[in-house]
This record gives sequence, structure tokens and C-alpha cells, in this order.
Amino acid sequence: MADESYPRELKYHKEHEWARIEGDEAVFGVTWFAQDSLGEIVYASLPKAGGTVTAGASYGELESVKAVTDVYAPLSGEVVDSNAELEDEPQLVNDDCYGRGWLIRVRLSDAAEGDGLLDVAGYTKLLEEA
Repeated sequence: MADESYPRELKYHKEHEWARIEGDEAVFGVTWFAQDSLGEIVYASLPKAGGTVTAGASYGELESVKAVTDVYAPLSGEVVDSNAELEDEPQLVNDDCYGRGWLIRVRLSDAAEGDGLLDVAGYTKLLEEA
């Protein structure tokens, strides 16, 4: 399992997801806190390319040895890719949640939604208050 970290270049959602915004697209994943809380991830249910996601709404599930939990979209858009590696290696979410353990890539429908997400200082403050 990776060491606790929260990269500064990412944007964070209050439901413990992150977004790496790259022009008109973004990559989504779960934060170190989320994967640590879940424990060992054994299955990921994610949307396929062509589907849509809505900011704040559930778009998939991660199953761990402890529980099944919804993952929430930090931003809205069309799914252009989902991480096929997670089908055979769902533990990548635990091992590298900001790298190989990413969940989906989305073409953003409204890039301005990113302004409503937390920066790393806001997210770590949220964690301290929880």
C-alpha cells in the first residue's frame, strides 16, 4: 500500500475522489484516504466509454474485503476510457491510487465545474475536521 499523500496538482471532491484536469478532459480516481479506509480493493465496477457521469453522482463501485462503496464523479462529462488494468489488478487502487490505480477518463461537459473542487489545502482541512 502506498504512503499517505495528496498531490498538489490535483483537485479534490468532498467524497474523497480526485480529478487531474488536462485541458478539456480529466482523469478521476480515489484519494489515499479513501483507498486506506476501504482496505484491500478486490473488484472495481466502472462505466464503459460512451457513458456519461454527473458531478456529485455515483458512477461506479469499489469492492473491498470490508465493504462495497460508491465512487462519485467530481466533474460531469462523457466517459472516454476506463482503467482496464483494474479488471485483473484491482489492488492497483491501493498500490498507486494517483497513478496506475486511476479509474476513468472523462471529456468534460463544463470545465468551470473544476472551480468548485477543493485544492490540496482545502481537502486536507476537510480530513482534519472529519
